[in-house]
Amino acid sequence: MELGRLEYLQALVTEFQVTDSPEAKEQVLANLANFAYDPKNYEYLRQLQVLDLFLDMLAEDNETLVEFAIGGLCNLCLDKTNKDYILEANGVESIINCLSSSNEETVMSAVTTLMYLTTPQSCQQTTALPVVECMLRFSLSASRRLSNLATVFLEDYCTPLQVEEARNLSKHTAVGIPLPKD
Repeated sequence: MELGRLEYLQALVTEFQVTDSPEAKEQVLANLANFAYDPKNYEYLRQLQVLDLFLDMLAEDNETLVEFAIGGLCNLCLDKTNKDYILEANGVESIINCLSSSNEETVMSAVTTLMYLTTPQSCQQTTALPVVECMLRFSLSASRRLSNLATVFLEDYCTPLQVEEARNLSKHTAVGIPLPKD
């Protein structure tokens, strides 16, 4: 059965690479993101370089591909090996870029992924001033899900000093990442 799992995942990756249909790509990426929920698949997904595929898709113009890719990364980064891989591949910057998405699901997954990726070594990146400023704005969102998640991020992942610094900076600038549309 285990060999069948690897072969099935390989078939999905191959289909993603060879298809020209945007709808088929979205469907396959959604399937891969769902398989990323199961720790039994982590090793296979690493072997098939699906983490790189997800990271690459974060730069796509197709918002659906970005949503499924960040969802897949969010599922995978609970695993220490995957977390280390994403951090070493400079994935944090691409994930932070997802915070400016107009798609709320993409933003929710990006915030959650940043939480999962935060370590003593990575916190300078994951809780950089622009991210903290963004979380302050999200904490004021009309979306309860987003405002609650941003509040947890600020309270559990940021120092009071970081939050204060971001608050002071926000008072002096109007520049920033827009809130996602509902």
